[in-house]
Amino acid sequence: MRVGVGYDSHQFGDGGPMRLGGVDIPAEFHCAGHSDGDAVCHAVTDALLGACALGDIGALFPDTDPANKGKDSVVMLEAAVDRVWAAGYAVGNVDITVVTEWPKVGPHREAIRARLASALRTTAERVFIKGKTNERMGWIGRGEGLAVLCTATVVRR
Repeated sequence: MRVGVGYDSHQFGDGGPMRLGGVDIPAEFHCAGHSDGDAVCHAVTDALLGACALGDIGALFPDTDPANKGKDSVVMLEAAVDRVWAAGYAVGNVDITVVTEWPKVGPHREAIRARLASALRTTAERVFIKGKTNERMGWIGRGEGLAVLCTATVVRR
């Protein structure tokens, strides 16, 4: 078994919806980014690539490449999973924490778990996501954006 840790953060931009874990959440703002801004997928991608020492999301999908503008982050995650499998590993589990004042993760948890499980070639039982506030402290507490942390394990296939 190997373990990787991923992190991502994004500022909020005007207009929705908010996309987290491949699921669109009704909102009047979104995570601004070069791709679709899905910070959950970005953190999971980095955690998996790190667990296998296969680089990071920025190396695979640089924001300097116009082809990545607006790219679906689930597609990027699936490409990382392809690399993990090619290296002889499968996803063991992923544990994700979204730090934000809003949106609330709980109402969307099962949809996100199902969407990520499909992209990860695993079951929803091996994927968990939870939300935490920043107790109104700092840039997250002021509602300027969100941060995501992910721990992932991979196991030999």
